[in-house]
Amino acid sequence: MSFLIALAGKGGTGKTTIAGMLIKYLLLKGKIPVLAVDADSNANLNEVLGLEVADTLGNAREEMKKGKVPTGMTKDVFMSMKLDRAIVETEGYDLIVMGQPEGSGCYCAANNLLSGFLERLTGNYPYIVIDNEAGMEHISRLTTKNVDVLLILSDTSRRGIQTAMRINKLATDLNIGVSKSYLIINKTKEEPSDVVVNIIKDNGVELAGTIPDDRTLYEYDLTGIPTIKMPDDNKAVKAAFEIFNNIIK
Repeated sequence: MSFLIALAGKGGTGKTTIAGMLIKYLLLKGKIPVLAVDADSNANLNEVLGLEVADTLGNAREEMKKGKVPTGMTKDVFMSMKLDRAIVETEGYDLIVMGQPEGSGCYCAANNLLSGFLERLTGNYPYIVIDNEAGMEHISRLTTKNVDVLLILSDTSRRGIQTAMRINKLATDLNIGVSKSYLIINKTKEEPSDVVVNIIKDNGVELAGTIPDDRTLYEYDLTGIPTIKMPDDNKAVKAAFEIFNNIIK
């Protein structure tokens, strides 16, 4: 059975960068193959990983809804073909991009077909990492599997922590079967204040740890170097790996 790890957090918290560090961690630990899923409407996990994306599942839904299935090809075969094309394969892991949110009109048939193919696909991977946006609806549509670990990213601000708590509540309300939620506070310059710690405790979310602000991350991002290539002894990478060691079986 696949071990599913989902990440969520408001924009600017470094969620996608941490998703890349998590994939790096799983590869180094030999926990492969990994399926990386970019379910953020502002898809850029491929840039963190240094991969080119040819197609998205959103495009497949759009084309099927608009009747662009080639003559003589069944919808099942068409969706299977599009899914195969959307998978970016590399050593130790594969990437699939969900794509932009759906437009107006009914996508029921396309979504039902897509869900079935994704169910079969995800069964081939012992570890699945989903880089999600603040809303959790993509996870509920992606697969019926439960989420083993939900990592919620926040910055050090009170507003950021409160947003993270709302994300956790949304995940609970959607009933996607989250076994355990953890909060990671990113880009820290000091230990969390008592006010922040109390907000976290009051909401029943466990603080997994903090990741320090790091100039190297900024420089990699600025120059377009995939952050998955950051050295293992980097202070931010080391802090992330220590967190992962404690929460991933």
